[in-house]
Amino acid sequence: MNYAFMKRLSDYSAMAESAIRNLDLSSDKFDALYSPVAYGMQAGGKRLRPTLLLMTADAFGNCPDKAIDPAVGIEMFHNFTLLHDDVMDKSDTRRGRPTVHSKWDENTAILSGDTMLTLATKKIAEVEDAILRPVLDTFNDQALRVYEGQRLDMDFENMTEVDLDSYIEMIKLKTGALLGASAKIGALIGGASLEDAEKMYEFGMMLGMAFQIEDDYLDTFGNADTFGKPIGGDINNNKKTFLLVKAIATAGSNAEALKAAMKMPAGATKVKTVTRIYETMGMPSVSKAEVAAYSSKALAAIKKTSLSDERREAFRKLIDKLINRSK
Repeated sequence: MNYAFMKRLSDYSAMAESAIRNLDLSSDKFDALYSPVAYGMQAGGKRLRPTLLLMTADAFGNCPDKAIDPAVGIEMFHNFTLLHDDVMDKSDTRRGRPTVHSKWDENTAILSGDTMLTLATKKIAEVEDAILRPVLDTFNDQALRVYEGQRLDMDFENMTEVDLDSYIEMIKLKTGALLGASAKIGALIGGASLEDAEKMYEFGMMLGMAFQIEDDYLDTFGNADTFGKPIGGDINNNKKTFLLVKAIATAGSNAEALKAAMKMPAGATKVKTVTRIYETMGMPSVSKAEVAAYSSKALAAIKKTSLSDERREAFRKLIDKLINRSK
């Protein structure tokens, strides 16, 4: 049996988690700079991006050990974006803990976030010289896409309505690009051809789209005990989600009722009212169908690679795990 499939999906995330926990970020002189970095990295999370990078490197070259540093780097970049997002959104908690800017202060969060970005880039660059340029190009290109997506997300906050195409473009940039880059960098480390690496980018991109729309669904229709945060947060914060944008795009009396409900004061009544309208409009099944559609596109991308059916199976399992999750 191939080495890649002697592992379960959880083994890749455990490998990433171990490397993250063993990061040496101690500094007597600059503790105020590096302690927030360590704090942000140890907050937990799904570790989806480093897991995808490791399993892709393994699928193409049986070499997850060579991908450990870039895997840590991709997760550090992700957490850097979360740290700065929390400052911009003025969020006081993340994953059940105080955010960096609320535990320390905003200036510390900004500077430590900048430090995370540089450390992430150094980790990403820990690859063989032969692939250093394409790996760094992929990383830097996706970083710009993530920033563009964040800019769109910020613009949406001041817009009464957002059309569906604009929303899809935003999540493609903000969520899809980083997962796409994780898969492509893993493929490059594993020795994949440039054609296969591009197909893996497409896989990661489509997986990211499915992941984000499922996340939008869970924020409204998930179980608070397993989701890890209060249900209805997107509704109370007037976030532009797939549910909201798609429902309003259908027009009609229900769409008008939804617009009115979104203007209600934040609270349980608003969440209950909006959720009921979504249910009346059939939005749960619409969302699930969209998730399934992007999942199918991800599978189609995998099938275009030179990977054997056996090695493709790990990625199919990853899709199933993400779209059938409860948190």
